[in-house]
Amino acid sequence: MSRRAQNFWELDVYGQAFAVAQTIFQLSKTFPKEESYSLTDQIRRASRSVGAHIAEAWGNRRYKRYFVRTLAGADSEQLEVQHWVRTAAACGYLSRDQEDELSAKLASIGRMLQTMMDKAHLFCRPNAATTDHRPPA
Repeated sequence: MSRRAQNFWELDVYGQAFAVAQTIFQLSKTFPKEESYSLTDQIRRASRSVGAHIAEAWGNRRYKRYFVRTLAGADSEQLEVQHWVRTAAACGYLSRDQEDELSAKLASIGRMLQTMMDKAHLFCRPNAATTDHRPPA
């Protein structure tokens, strides 16, 4: 039996979303300068937003509808990241292997988010704490 997460950063989906955002940040450092205010900013913003939405949903799990709606926002963001990954690969900024790996990880995140939405009752409860202790450094 697995232990219940006590904080958003203990969720597997959050850890995977955070890791993808960090990978995208590193890979996007090699994008051309002319992409700085378009593709680079967009893919970084969207990838970071997935984890931010998960954290926000966790903080509002007292309210099932808000929890699900915020997770749906996280899923929308991961789909946007998939678009930007495809775009970056089409422009030659990512290899086929990088595109495939990121796309697979993003699809996995999407499936985990859908499972959380489908089983929101397992996460949501009226007395759920909305604040957490600081994550480990």
